[in-house]
Amino acid sequence: MSDPAAIEQRLPGTQDKQAAEVAIGESVTLPLIEETARIDKRAVETGRVRVSTRTETIDQVLRQTLRSDMVGVTRVPINRTLAEGETPPVVREENGVTIIPVLEEILVVEKRLVLREEVHVRQTTAGEDVEMPVTLRRQHAVIERVSPEGHVTALASAEESEIEP
Repeated sequence: MSDPAAIEQRLPGTQDKQAAEVAIGESVTLPLIEETARIDKRAVETGRVRVSTRTETIDQVLRQTLRSDMVGVTRVPINRTLAEGETPPVVREENGVTIIPVLEEILVVEKRLVLREEVHVRQTTAGEDVEMPVTLRRQHAVIERVSPEGHVTALASAEESEIEP
């Protein structure tokens, strides 16, 4: 068995439409093919840029003067009873020495203040020069342009040249 639709003639561009008979003197319009243009973009690798860092070490000796303060304490016995109504001595400084009075109350038939001792604090300053070796690090950027063929071109530095993508 054969399918009658399978052997029917078809006009080009008439998808699954039956062919029509055209009588003499009758006009028929045939669809034409129209071409369109389209522009596409694609990425093409023209080269690469390689950036690496290099670290240098610099040995230096740092010099600094260290200051230290020392305190000497001397106890000076006084053992003097203060007169009645006399104001007790206060902390004072004389010739770079801080004097701190030490008082004691003693019980007698009457109460009296006795200056037992003074503590003299003298401050001195000494300086010492020290040297300490240290290692400092500094990095530099190395920039290379690699062509598609694999040729490497080194560029000066990142500050001096600008790299186009």
